[in-house]
Amino acid sequence: MATIEECRAALEKLSDNMQDAEGDARTAAALERSVSCHITDLDVTFAGRMTGGRIEVHETLQGPPQEKAQIRFSLAGDDLVALVDGELNFAKAWGSGRVKLHASLRDLLVLRKLL
Repeated sequence: MATIEECRAALEKLSDNMQDAEGDARTAAALERSVSCHITDLDVTFAGRMTGGRIEVHETLQGPPQEKAQIRFSLAGDDLVALVDGELNFAKAWGSGRVKLHASLRDLLVLRKLL
């Protein structure tokens, strides 16, 4: 099971990857939205913002998100690490329910270019 530190490092790596994105993925990374990532097996939520092509984590909270962010992820810590490392396909993980993503339809259409 991934630790809180490993999950935070994975989010940092994802943020770095977003900043280096090009083309349509760069457009998706440029969204300005509130974001939360609930790590289900640790029952921890990273809350922050997508801004400037990065994810900025502002706080780490126990339990599920207290406020609804505009973009919300929910997954196990090992799945987060595997997604960021390219070992887990996002579409398959989302389709099977291993990863849950909640956002507006418009944001989902933009985010699919990034994910």
